[in-house]
Amino acid sequence: MELIFKVGAPGRRGVTLPKCDVPPLGGNDLPATLRRPEPAALPEVSELEAVRHFTLLSRQNMGVDTHFYPLGSCTMKYNPKINERMAALPGFANQHPLLSQLRKGGSLCQGSLEVLYETERMLSSLMGFAATTLQPMAGANGELTAIMMFAAYHKSRGDDKRRIMLIPDAAHGTNPASAAVAGFECRDIPSNAEGDVDLEGLKAALGPEVAGIMLTCPNTLGFFDRNVEKVIAMVHQAGGLAYCDGANFNAIVGRVRPGDLGFDAMHVNVHKTFSTPHGGGGPGAGPVGVCDRLVPFLPKSRVVKNSDGTYHLAYNYPQSIGYIAPFYGNFAILLRTYTYLMMCGREGFRRISENAVLNANYLRERLAPYYEQKYRRSCMHECVLSASCQSANGVHALDIAKALLDAGFHAPTIYFPLIIPEAMMIEPTETESKATIDAFCEAMIAIAKAVETDPDSVKRCPLTTPVSRMDEVAAARNPVLASL
Repeated sequence: MELIFKVGAPGRRGVTLPKCDVPPLGGNDLPATLRRPEPAALPEVSELEAVRHFTLLSRQNMGVDTHFYPLGSCTMKYNPKINERMAALPGFANQHPLLSQLRKGGSLCQGSLEVLYETERMLSSLMGFAATTLQPMAGANGELTAIMMFAAYHKSRGDDKRRIMLIPDAAHGTNPASAAVAGFECRDIPSNAEGDVDLEGLKAALGPEVAGIMLTCPNTLGFFDRNVEKVIAMVHQAGGLAYCDGANFNAIVGRVRPGDLGFDAMHVNVHKTFSTPHGGGGPGAGPVGVCDRLVPFLPKSRVVKNSDGTYHLAYNYPQSIGYIAPFYGNFAILLRTYTYLMMCGREGFRRISENAVLNANYLRERLAPYYEQKYRRSCMHECVLSASCQSANGVHALDIAKALLDAGFHAPTIYFPLIIPEAMMIEPTETESKATIDAFCEAMIAIAKAVETDPDSVKRCPLTTPVSRMDEVAAARNPVLASL
């Protein structure tokens, strides 16, 4: 499609503006200080041309409503539209955010407080924890919240020397940042030959200065750590706490409760497991569940159910880490989560995790003859392939990702996790059909075959997108930050 500046003609208008009604000094025109020295260089188009341009432009986007979006580690699955309808109900959408904090506000928004309370209880049950805060506004914000509670717990015991946070090399990339912001020094723990935490490496790292471990479970390799209970026991024995990065909870929801494994805290990304919108920098939510000993440190305020069945916000928690988010987090996102929880139920979530794992392993097996796998074992919700074999012909993971765009698929996550060379992390999710997954596999197989016969054809991709292959190194080193 053409740029909008090439559409239309001089004098063509899509709107007629009224005459300026702010006369300066008795005149009926703008003062000279507010006038442009030259007319604005705007496209001159009709309303039809403007609408048609932006409608066509929107169709250039890829999203879960238009394309298969196998973005590993991010769970770009379908968001049921009933969630949107519930969030748009006037009784919820039109409330003032401070209504619940007025003296009599609780009586005016009991429905909203009940949604928050019931959501907290359902998530606590699914995760296996005593209580959950819904306030964190993203997964990383949830990580930070949990680690701040770890710090508060150790401080309350007078244990001020615990300044080290252990982070396995197969953890999510935001874990070190969250630990550092909370004031900890990060120490890396290697994976063993099977992709699990190396117990000897963990043993060597433990000591009286260790505050805890941040274990992504399942990890970014797509594996459920078979030593998870041993890892937690070792950390507890050393006086530390165990945190579960629940970004991949989609793989085990309804089947495994991390709290039952011994974890002390866990965040969960509602956009990954509970189908709320994802992308564009927000909105988001990252609820955090905690065990009994961390409950006093939860953020305030907290929704409390009264003996008569009504609800109110409570603030009197002297050991609380304080406020994590304005108001009570992203209420409209949590309302979507509540809708999905009520719609699926416990048995529904068992089927969700089963299908997520089945789809990922089916995809992994279909592509195994064409792409390398560093760890040959069953995965959970996502599989990590490698383009190492293709790189021998000069084709890299980036080239394969570009070629997938021409096939009508969004690219998977590439070059992560860092411990896999030429990594391609693929998550089919439980919401995609076998037909869609087969079509994606066929595209991946066709690309692998093209690498063998004509590698340059892959390196030229994409050819069908509005913007073709760019020099990404030059763009990063010499960015154009202003229009000419």
